[in-house]
Amino acid sequence: MYSKKVIEYFTKPKNVGEIQKADAQVTEGSLACGDMVNLYLRIDPKTKVIKDIKFKSYGCAANIATTSIMTEMAKGKTIDQAKKMQFSDVTKALGGLPPMKIHCSVLAIDALKAAIRNYEEKHGIAKPEDINESILRSRLRHVMDPGIGKDIVTVGIVQDVKFDAKSGIVSLMLRLPNTHQFYDNILHEIDERIGFIPGIKKIDKKFIE
Repeated sequence: MYSKKVIEYFTKPKNVGEIQKADAQVTEGSLACGDMVNLYLRIDPKTKVIKDIKFKSYGCAANIATTSIMTEMAKGKTIDQAKKMQFSDVTKALGGLPPMKIHCSVLAIDALKAAIRNYEEKHGIAKPEDINESILRSRLRHVMDPGIGKDIVTVGIVQDVKFDAKSGIVSLMLRLPNTHQFYDNILHEIDERIGFIPGIKKIDKKFIE
């Protein structure tokens, strides 16, 4: 099923680990199979070059291989150059993937672009986008419940999303008991995903039984 390059990057993956106090950090998941990736970036503040990039994978051989080679391809690029990378570039670099594993390349690139967006929003260089409940739900679909490998919208943790454009306040209704194994992780990831969007000043979280 797999090329020699896929096997090489699966058995000896590059850039595995995490970056302490990373400039950007995201968790991305695939609805196709439940795979997840944690991605960390360190970016030069002057040149905007990706100086370091690391990942942790919770998935199959293709997930590990695609993310590993993606990190090698992105390292040394400016964030604008990295944003132009496509999942087909990753697939080609690995010598191809079985059709049922193409989504792993998509996940690797989605994680990279989400991390870059996270960096841009944190540093006030992201292009503003129109904020509405649909946009916010889309962002929250990238927040994963690590225990089951699905996003918090799909599993019903997010019950309701409202946005007041005048005040800049996002109101979230969450079904998330404080005894949940990943309670703190999920709340932190919510803040990372939507808290830095230009125009949002506060996230008001309410919890229901």
